[in-house]
Amino acid sequence: MPISNPFRKPLAAVQDSPVADSATDPAALELLTASALQQLTDHITQSETRHTGDIRICIEHTLPESYQQRQATPRERAVMQFAKLRVWDTEHNNGILIYILLDLHAIEIVADRGYNHCVPQNVWQELTDSLRSRFQQHDYLEGLTHVLDRITDLMAQCYPADANHVRVENLPNAPVILDSRPHQH
Repeated sequence: MPISNPFRKPLAAVQDSPVADSATDPAALELLTASALQQLTDHITQSETRHTGDIRICIEHTLPESYQQRQATPRERAVMQFAKLRVWDTEHNNGILIYILLDLHAIEIVADRGYNHCVPQNVWQELTDSLRSRFQQHDYLEGLTHVLDRITDLMAQCYPADANHVRVENLPNAPVILDSRPHQH
């Protein structure tokens, strides 16, 4: 079930740096700066000292044309990115993807099946709603780090880090920025 998020204004994202235009919310661009991406990377790295899971953030400008043609939902794309980014590839099936689709203003949290026994479905909806609310207030970076903290607490409850277990870093901690917009020549 897709969860949409009505931002106040459209956002823009590109591969390495934000591109502002008249429709872009300047506050949202803070989420895509090198500094913000590094802060999110560091936040995820710190989070992963408390649990055995993996967290990925994926921010995409628009659905690829093939998804648009078949009228796919943001949730379908989030699940595909969950697979492509190998978030499922954790020892305890305890990876989590936070997917943000800018042009459709959608937020999806995809949690691996390892959380089915310890986190009720409504909790993921509450986290999504919380992030949506923060984004609507133009509180992008702080909103995302707040939700990351809440997800970290859940992950630490379900899959706490074990002092005797050496953590193997399976996945990169840096957010993934995808630009699926058609390129003009």
